Amino acid sequence: MLNKFRLRLRALFFKSRLEEELDEEVRFHLEREIEENIARGIGPEEARMAALRSFGGVERVKEESRDERGVRFLEEVWQDLRYGGRMLWKNPGFTLVAVITLALGIGANTAIFSVVNAVLLRPLPFAEPERLVMVWLKGSEAAGGDRASLPVADLLDWRAQNRSFESVGAFRNIAIAYNYIGGESPERVRATGVTANFFTTLGAQPALGRTFQSDDERSGAQQVVVISQQFWRKHFAADPQVIGRSINLSGASFTIVGVMPEAFDYPARDVEMWTAGQLQAPNRRGPFVLSGVARLKSGVTLAQARAEMNSMKSSFAGEKFDFNVLPINEFIVGEAKPAILMLLAAVTLVLLIAAANVANLLLARAASREKEIAIRAALGASRWRVVRQLLTESLLLALIGGGLGLSLAWLGVDLLLKLAPEDIPRLQQIGINGRVFGWTALVSLLTGFVFGLVPALQSARPNLNATLKEGRRGATDGAGKRGWRNLLVISELAMAVTLLIGAGLLLNSFWRLQRVDPGVDPRQTLTMQIPLQGPRYAQAQQVNAFYDQLIERVKTLPGVRAAAVSNSLPPDEQPWSDDFTIEGRPVDPRETPIANDIRVSPEYFQTLGARLLRGRTFNSTDSGNAPQVMVINDTLARRHIPHEDPIGKRINRGTESEPSVWEIIGVVGDIKYKGLGAETLPAFYQPIAQNPWWGVFLIVKTEAADPLGLAAAVRNEIRSLDRELPVTQVRTLEQRLYASVAQPRFRTTLTAIFAALALILASVGIYGVISYSVTQRAHEIGVRVALGARSRDVLTLVVKQGMTLTLIGLGIGLSASIALTHLMKTLLFGVSATDPLTFIVISLLLMVVALLAALVPARRAMKVDPMVALRFE
Repeated sequence: MLNKFRLRLRALFFKSRLEEELDEEVRFHLEREIEENIARGIGPEEARMAALRSFGGVERVKEESRDERGVRFLEEVWQDLRYGGRMLWKNPGFTLVAVITLALGIGANTAIFSVVNAVLLRPLPFAEPERLVMVWLKGSEAAGGDRASLPVADLLDWRAQNRSFESVGAFRNIAIAYNYIGGESPERVRATGVTANFFTTLGAQPALGRTFQSDDERSGAQQVVVISQQFWRKHFAADPQVIGRSINLSGASFTIVGVMPEAFDYPARDVEMWTAGQLQAPNRRGPFVLSGVARLKSGVTLAQARAEMNSMKSSFAGEKFDFNVLPINEFIVGEAKPAILMLLAAVTLVLLIAAANVANLLLARAASREKEIAIRAALGASRWRVVRQLLTESLLLALIGGGLGLSLAWLGVDLLLKLAPEDIPRLQQIGINGRVFGWTALVSLLTGFVFGLVPALQSARPNLNATLKEGRRGATDGAGKRGWRNLLVISELAMAVTLLIGAGLLLNSFWRLQRVDPGVDPRQTLTMQIPLQGPRYAQAQQVNAFYDQLIERVKTLPGVRAAAVSNSLPPDEQPWSDDFTIEGRPVDPRETPIANDIRVSPEYFQTLGARLLRGRTFNSTDSGNAPQVMVINDTLARRHIPHEDPIGKRINRGTESEPSVWEIIGVVGDIKYKGLGAETLPAFYQPIAQNPWWGVFLIVKTEAADPLGLAAAVRNEIRSLDRELPVTQVRTLEQRLYASVAQPRFRTTLTAIFAALALILASVGIYGVISYSVTQRAHEIGVRVALGARSRDVLTLVVKQGMTLTLIGLGIGLSASIALTHLMKTLLFGVSATDPLTFIVISLLLMVVALLAALVPARRAMKVDPMVALRFE
C-alpha cells in the first residue's frame, strides 16, 4: 500500500514538472512570435491575437471564460504562488537580502511587542480593575513629590470621611523581611503588611483557603498570613492541606489562612506573603509608611473622587488634604510604560526603514523584468493581474521574512530577559504566545503589502512597443520609478534621523546620570543585609550588643579598614521618612517638614567616605544613655535652617505633649537614597544605639580590589554570633550603583541598537540607489567622459545626487524630531529634549555615513570606460 502511494506521488511530481516544462516551451515560442509580429509593424493587440491563434490560444480563452469564476480565481492564486516561488528561487541573491532585511525588522518588532503584550496589554488579575485607584499624599518633598506615603492617621480620616469609594485599604511601602525557619537553613522572605480588606478591595480571590477578615486586623488577634503560589510550591510542594498550618517567621508563629493564585504578585513581584496589619489610633500624624488602594463606587468617576478627597480634613493638621489619585494600572506599570512605548515606536521605525529598503530592491528588480511584464500584458494579462502577481511575490517575501523574524524573536526575547531590569512589572510573563504570533503574522502581511504595492503599480504600466522593440539594449527607468526610489530613500533617512536623535538624547542623559555624585566613595565597599528578629532581639540592649560585637569582629578581619551598620544604604535604599519640627519655630500645619529618618552606627560616614561639612559625626560616647544627638544633611540645613549655624539647634520628632528632642551636632554632605536621578531630600541621622533598628545593612570598607572576596569571612562572623540569621543582598556598593540605573541602561541600550540598525539600513539604501543610478547612467557618464569630463567632475556628479537626498531627508527628520522628542522628556535626565549638541552631532554623523555610502559607487563611476559604455549602448 505504501509503495503504491509513493509511486502515485512520484507520478504526480513528474507530471507537474512536465507541465511546467511544456508551459515554459510554449511561453518561449509565444514571446518570440509576438516580438516578430510587432517588429513587422503589427500593433500589440493584433500581434498577441495572431500568436494565440497560431497556438490555439483563442479557443482556450473562450473555454476558460465559461468556468466558475471562484474556481478560476483560486487556480490563478495557486499559479501566482507557484510562479512567485520560482522567481524568488531563481534570484537567490535578491531573495536572501530582502528576507534578511525584513527578518531583522520583523524580529525586533516581535520581540518588543512581546514585552508590550506582557506588561501593558495583559489584563490585571483583579475584578473590574478600571474601578481601582491608588492614593498618596501630594507634594511631600521627603516622600517623593506626588507619591508621598500616607500615615495611619490620614488613612483612618480618609476611611471615615469618604463617600466615593465602596472599599478603602492600604499596604505598607516598606516590605517586611522575615527570617523563615522551616528548612535546612534560615531563609529571608519578603512580606507586605496590608489592611484586612486589601484583597477584597482588589477583588482578588485566593487559590486556596481565604484572605483576611476584619478580626485579623484587631489588636492582639492571632497572627495570620496569606502566602504566594511560589512560596507554597517551593516550601510545601503544593500541598493542598497547607491551610491551618503554622510557620515560624522570625521566632513568631503565623497561621497560613490562604494561598494566592500564581498571577497575583501585587504590590511587588518579589513579595512572598502578606500579613494583616493592625491599625491603631495614632497620637501623632507620622510616620509615613502606607500606600492607599481603593475601589470606586459604581457610577463614580475618577475626577469626582479626586474632588471629594481633596475636600477632606486631617484630624491632626486641621487643613484640607492634598491627595494624589491615580488608576491602579499606572502604579503597576509605573515608569516602564513610556519607555516600552518608546521602544515599540523605535522598532516600528526600523521595520518601516527595512520595508522601504526592500521596496527599493523591488523597484530596481522591476527594470530587469520589464520585458517579462510587457509580454504578459501582450498576452492579455490585465494591469490588476500583473499587480496581483507582483504583490503575491512581495507577500511571499514578507511571510518568509516573518518566519525567520519569529525565530530571531525567540532569541531576542531571551536576550531581553537577560538585559531587562528586575523592576519591570510582569517580567516573568514575557514570551512568544498566540497573541504575539498573530501580531507577527499581521505585521508580515501588512509589511509585504506596503513595500510591494508601489513597485507593483509602477511595473504594471509597461510600454509594450518600446520594451518589446528594444532588443538587447539595457532597460532604463522612467522618471516615475526614479522619483519613487528617491522618495523611499528620503523617507528612510528621515526616520533614521528621528531614531538616531532619540538614541542620542538617551545616551547623553544616561552619561549624565552615571556621573551624578552619590555622596559616597563606592570603591572597595562590601554590603549585605542582616535582619534581627525573634525573641533573642526583643530588647534594644540586645540589638545594640549584637551590632557592637559584629562590627568589632568584622574590623579584626584581614583587609578590613572600617565597618558600620545602617537601616539605609545609597543609592536607593531608604525605607523610612517622618515629620519633625525645629524647636522655637512656629509650625504651619500645611507645610509640615518631612525628612528621611536614617539610623547609623558611629563609623557610618567614615566607612562610606561621606563629607563632613560642619560639626562632628557620631562616636562611641553617643550611646543609649547619652543625650540624644543628630546629624543632618546639607539639604535639610539649607531648606529649614537657612542663613544660620545649625549646630546646637534642637529638633523635635515627637509631639508637643510627648516631645522627643534631638540636638544637631553635625552637617554632612548630601547622599543619594532615592536613586541617582531623584532630587536629594532632607535627611537626619541618629545613632542606632539611641534609636535602634532591627533590619540593617552591614557596610565594610576593605583594602582588597574585589571586596566580595571577604564575603565568606564576614558570613562566618555573623554565623558565629547567630547561626539562624539569614544574610542576603551580598553585593559591592559599586554593584548597587550599577543596578540602580538598570532601567535607563536597558532602554538606552536597546534604542541605541535599533538606531544603529536604522543607520545601517539607511546607508545601504543610499548606496543601493546611487549604485543603481550609476549603472543606469553608464552611457551618460561615458558620453561626459568622452566630451572631456574629468574624474573629479564625475565624482561630484554622483556624490551630489546622494548628498541632495541626504540633506532633504535630514531636514525632514530634524523637523519631525523637534516635534516628537518632547514626548521623551520624562525619560531624560539633565538634558533638554531639543538639546542642540545632540542634534548637531547626529546630523554630522548621518552626513558622514551618507557620504561614505555615496563614495563607493562614485569611485566606480570614475572608472567608466567611455568606449565600453558607448559600445554597450
